[in-house]
Amino acid sequence: MKKGLIGISILLLLLFGTLLLGELPFSICLSLFAILSLRELLNIRGKDKHIPTEIELLAYMIVIFFAMNNYDSSIDYYLLDYRLLAALILFDFTPLVIINDKRKYNVIDALYLIGSTLFIGVTFNLIAQFRNYNVDYVVYIMLIAFITDLFGLITGKYIGQHKLITSISPKKTVEGALGGLFMGTFIPTLYYMSTIPCKIPIFGVVFITMLLSMIGQIGDLVFSFIKREFGKKDFSNIVAGNGGILDVFDSIIFVTLGFLLFLAVL
Repeated sequence: MKKGLIGISILLLLLFGTLLLGELPFSICLSLFAILSLRELLNIRGKDKHIPTEIELLAYMIVIFFAMNNYDSSIDYYLLDYRLLAALILFDFTPLVIINDKRKYNVIDALYLIGSTLFIGVTFNLIAQFRNYNVDYVVYIMLIAFITDLFGLITGKYIGQHKLITSISPKKTVEGALGGLFMGTFIPTLYYMSTIPCKIPIFGVVFITMLLSMIGQIGDLVFSFIKREFGKKDFSNIVAGNGGILDVFDSIIFVTLGFLLFLAVL
């Protein structure tokens, strides 16, 4: 327990410290998290499905470019440089004919690598661009994810009786999900209403926050499904007592993607 608190405290200190320092430090921090997240997605498949080192290094370089893409943009919506997408596809498919060995690198490997790189790179880039647009948006997203997870854990531990989806996450309960949903809506809504100019009535903010809290819980379950698919308990052990970067960022990633859908409204 103590080790887990130390691990998550260091990660949060790094995350929120760079958030306050400015656009560039925060984007560099997110790029580091993106590299580690991509590494976890690639390694979780096991040694028998390991991507050749040269291709893996290229993927790390590309995910940095994705994460840093237009991080200092001054417009209201995110931007994506399609040259990065073209490079990603070319760099990941071309080795199929160069290596010409299905055991070392095949079509499934290429598609998995493209999907993982795009998924991680775009998500962390969105967080960086949200920070540039409004720092409070990032805090709002983080609050939804962390408060939902925290109170879901607490509620599930003390009053949880009915299992949610045992085949994916045996410890999660219906009571925990509802407790996390309630507090993950209530506290972030208070923060939003007190710090961010509101374009819509308060019940609209409550509704959207509730949806984002639900999306965060779905993200948690999706990443749990991925771990079970490959027979793993955690993505890695880089965050002491908490698993890997993706074990911490699973909800944040989905809340970020969901928040993009509501950005024009909020």
